[in-house]
Amino acid sequence: MAKRIVYGILHCAASPEGLDMKAKQVAEYHMRPVSKGGRGWDRPGYAQVVELDGTAVELRTYNENDLVENHEMTWGAVGLNQVSIHICYIGGVDKKGKPKDTRTPAQKKALEMIVKGLIKRWPWLKIAGHYHFAAKACPCYDVEKWCEEIGLDEKNIYRKVKKK
Repeated sequence: MAKRIVYGILHCAASPEGLDMKAKQVAEYHMRPVSKGGRGWDRPGYAQVVELDGTAVELRTYNENDLVENHEMTWGAVGLNQVSIHICYIGGVDKKGKPKDTRTPAQKKALEMIVKGLIKRWPWLKIAGHYHFAAKACPCYDVEKWCEEIGLDEKNIYRKVKKK
């Protein structure tokens, strides 16, 4: 059963800085059989991928309602895919594979436009990083700080409550 969208989760491809990987390659990796080095999924992990030049490639389209229907769902974060849209940028690690904010100016602008467009469409949406829900560095930058920098309302910024 379809559920109402709650989160916009930001990801990185964990590709080395400057590597001109394309969205198609990310989708192919996700859907390639495990025996051939892929994830073996039946669909991509992300709805959109932002390439180095800022081109946003849509891998999954969403209809006009506020539900995440099965044909719209992507596999970006275990346990949250039914209530999330996943957006990825190419990059996220340095040449040695260490987490690093490698977003180009064009990617930053594209991500801002995407996020603001999602919030216009779904005003209650909470923007989060993959790291909020999994023990990962992804998307390899401080999502809360970035959301503040681009002027998002506090209600749209996901903040994980720290345990005391």
